[in-house]
Amino acid sequence: MGDLPERENAPAYVFGEKHRAYMRRAYRHTVNVAEGAVRAGKTVDNVFVFAALLEDSPDRIHLATGSTLGNAKLNLGDCNGLGLERLFAGRCRWMRYRDNECLRIATRTGEKLVLFTGGRTADAYKRIRGNSYGMWLATEINHHHDSFLKEAVNRTLAAQDRRLFWDLNPCAPGAPIYRDYLDPYAAVARPGFYNYGHFTIADNPVITPERMAEIAAQYDPGSVWYRRDILGERCAAEGLIYRMFADDPAAYAISGADFPAEFLNIGVDFGGNRSKTTFVAVGFAHTGIAALAECVVGGEKGEIDPERINREFHAFLGRLRERYAAPVRYVFCDSEAQYLEAGLRRSLSGDTVRVTDCAKKPICDRIAFVNRMLAAKRFWYDGGCRHLREGLCGAVWDDTGDRRRDDFTSDIDILDAFEYAVERYMGKY
Repeated sequence: MGDLPERENAPAYVFGEKHRAYMRRAYRHTVNVAEGAVRAGKTVDNVFVFAALLEDSPDRIHLATGSTLGNAKLNLGDCNGLGLERLFAGRCRWMRYRDNECLRIATRTGEKLVLFTGGRTADAYKRIRGNSYGMWLATEINHHHDSFLKEAVNRTLAAQDRRLFWDLNPCAPGAPIYRDYLDPYAAVARPGFYNYGHFTIADNPVITPERMAEIAAQYDPGSVWYRRDILGERCAAEGLIYRMFADDPAAYAISGADFPAEFLNIGVDFGGNRSKTTFVAVGFAHTGIAALAECVVGGEKGEIDPERINREFHAFLGRLRERYAAPVRYVFCDSEAQYLEAGLRRSLSGDTVRVTDCAKKPICDRIAFVNRMLAAKRFWYDGGCRHLREGLCGAVWDDTGDRRRDDFTSDIDILDAFEYAVERYMGKY
């Protein structure tokens, strides 16, 4: 690595010159931000520099975060065999520290603790209270809740050697992460404060042209996701969200009975203010996913009848089992209506199907997944799913450029139910 410190346990890895320049600067800067395309090598850069500086850091406790704890451990602890576990192999072990997952590391200047946690939810900041942190390593920083960002930034202010290492894929130019953090940091005219690197897949010498083409093929070239994830551009989304589907819905229509489903999940979105309760059953196969059936139950806020919802659901489940041999595994419910979910769970007592909370992953991530499945021709829907078809055709971006417009101009309740059924499996496709 030239003038970059060698690491005894570092796996073989080739860094492009653009990455090497960013890493050299990172040794001398407080805030380090790597932004750009997917698979560009951003996270690896930050992990390597973080690990090297950890050896001599005067601070004992440090922080490693992702949108969720699992995301942090996978992308920073493991990092495809290039993470902290590998870099400190033989010198680290996982443990618990103040109810947090922690990687305990023996360095040449003593024991260091790196606390791992997720920062996506509004109350996630509570898990990092009570400590001061020396360095903070974060992946997908734009998916951290603002309350967590504020708390974590404040918790590093007393560090003896304060360092922030963040990475992100681009989002809308007016996103809070730019407005409240990156743009103000970039405006600080103080040497050694802010180090920014922008990368595309082409900047990563480990990715072959064939692999680049394979990754790009998963995207609709006309989509905002192609511009952000492949070209590495900050851009606002506008117009139709699922343009590829809206252009030709018939291309994705099938007879559900012909889909080789291995199992089914059901997503449930309970009705609220002017919205309806919706059920969507999705089949899963190694070839992809298919929306196989839907049900829409009327009733606005104040008119929701739990008993009716339970009756309608039992009838819906019965129809599924009559038509499909594949088992129904899970019912993923809108977690904001716990009393309705609890009632549905009680009504299914003794049944093999399990009723539980949906994951409530960021809407932006759910949208990106569906668009990738459309581009890869790995999503289908039964022709009888009329509401889902109309929902996919009519969904548009709101003014933020990162969320669906929710003003009843399109049916997003049916989209929520569909996404609840699939979101816990997004990483498997």
